[in-house]
Amino acid sequence: MNKYKTLLLSLTSLCLLSGCYDLNKYPYDVVSSGTFWKTELQAKEGMMGVYNVMKNSGAYGTYFGLDCMTDIAVGYDDPSYPTFVLGTTTSRTGLVSTKWQTLYDGVMRANAVIQNIPKVSMSDELKTQYIAEAKFMRALYYFNLLDFFGGVPLYDETVVLDKDFNNLLSPRSSADETRTFILKDLEAAIAGLPVKWADSDYGRATKGAAYSLRGKVHLFNKNYTDAVKDFEEVVLDPSGKGYGYSLYPNYANLFKPVGDQSSEMIFAIQNSGGVGMDYGMPMDFYMGSRSSFGSCWNNVMASTTLADMYETKDGKPFNWNDIVPGFNESATVKDKTFRATLTGDTKSVATYPASKSLLLSMYENRDPRMAQTIILPYTMYKGWVANAPKDCEFVVAKGVNEKNGFIRNNKGWDTYFFRKFVAEYNMDGGINDRAHTPINFPLIRYADVLLMLAECYNELGNQTDAVKYINEVRQRPSTNMPKLNSGPSWLQANTKEEVFKRIVQERAVEFAGEGLRFSDLRRWGLSKQMLNHDEFGFTGTRLFTRQFADRDMLWPIPAVEIETNSALIQNPSWD
Repeated sequence: MNKYKTLLLSLTSLCLLSGCYDLNKYPYDVVSSGTFWKTELQAKEGMMGVYNVMKNSGAYGTYFGLDCMTDIAVGYDDPSYPTFVLGTTTSRTGLVSTKWQTLYDGVMRANAVIQNIPKVSMSDELKTQYIAEAKFMRALYYFNLLDFFGGVPLYDETVVLDKDFNNLLSPRSSADETRTFILKDLEAAIAGLPVKWADSDYGRATKGAAYSLRGKVHLFNKNYTDAVKDFEEVVLDPSGKGYGYSLYPNYANLFKPVGDQSSEMIFAIQNSGGVGMDYGMPMDFYMGSRSSFGSCWNNVMASTTLADMYETKDGKPFNWNDIVPGFNESATVKDKTFRATLTGDTKSVATYPASKSLLLSMYENRDPRMAQTIILPYTMYKGWVANAPKDCEFVVAKGVNEKNGFIRNNKGWDTYFFRKFVAEYNMDGGINDRAHTPINFPLIRYADVLLMLAECYNELGNQTDAVKYINEVRQRPSTNMPKLNSGPSWLQANTKEEVFKRIVQERAVEFAGEGLRFSDLRRWGLSKQMLNHDEFGFTGTRLFTRQFADRDMLWPIPAVEIETNSALIQNPSWD
């Protein structure tokens, strides 16, 4: 299927997905009274309205920016969640209210589908399937709420918005009660969802996605035994359902058209672009630079810490002092290592740093995912400037400008740029709007399931199988990093602690830019340890100071919600 000409389920043509169902204006099922929920087409439109919420920034629309709240990314402005990074969030911070309201919007849309599908003129088999699909999506939104806020009020399909809209005043359920609700929905989703959809319905929730999400819910609750059962169902397919998931051989192309619809994508947000087909997410806008299509803002950038995490090709931890003596100790040495000077007219490079060839050689000797994820100094990027393709070099110098073939940092920081998810040239006409990047965004992919399964095995004392699945990810053909326990001492991982350390490392470099790290660090109890420090650019310049306190383990319940519903109780240590 050509994703630039045939958008999943003709999403752009559906009124539901272009703003007609605005729950801030009127309840969802008022629209349907007497006219909607009659035909199978309307049922599909209603279901697509549930999916559409994912693209909102309060749900998953800027999920990539969550990495800025961790050690692997830096940024500025709302896409990078700056108040959380700096410790200045309050219960009135807009991002907090937006997340709460958006996720409940998704819940209520799912409820409307479950309520109304029995009325629709279509087969009982399809009705069961649609209800299962809606319950998967409701579970997904509630799991996001649980992850960020803890236990929350639970509203199921018995809520009729046109009658109850002003009376949604339930108290918070406990975290356990919320989790039980989610697991019940996922049980129904597993029972009713297909293993695969027809090509014309590609991207809709499947049985494998429901098993994977349920395993993740169990993992986050440290219920490793049940999590293993769900992940093994997806990986081993013991009953022969034919899930067909596998690692895509080329890591870089996994985040480009074609690879983004591969057998590795268990559940991904479907994005499209091109003239008349703008229905995507703003990865290019916020992760791309001024050299990217549409002249973008680089609000979300790869951190120095992430770049230094990538091992050398023989699997050794990277150490700058092995490359440039004294680098780790001296900001002057760091700056000299990277700094170039431009000619007086700033149109070309007058002097490259003496270490340029050393840097390029060093990049070549690193985990290939480094160069596939990050635009590195003195490497090239396929940019789009003045409405034309332009090959741009990442030169570290004052006065660089994309018009002259350089990459300019919009913030003026000496930081790395993301290559992953960012448009190259104009994607052969595939991108028409910087806010609508036509690359599917993964929420669950097969590599994630493999590493979550490895984590569960490790917690249950099965280090052998844990290492097996870590190695499977490391051995993706385009990555081809040495297997753990394959000989040298630096590759040894035998104890629970050693294997866990490898999982923390591998998830960072494998999922950079995918927004998973923030939840990982919190559930591992590592956030306070790893997120209280000064952040530096690669030339040694201080950027800002990270702050993470105990209260940040959960976000605050929005103040406006507590003022509306006095039954809500605020999370600990928030105002």
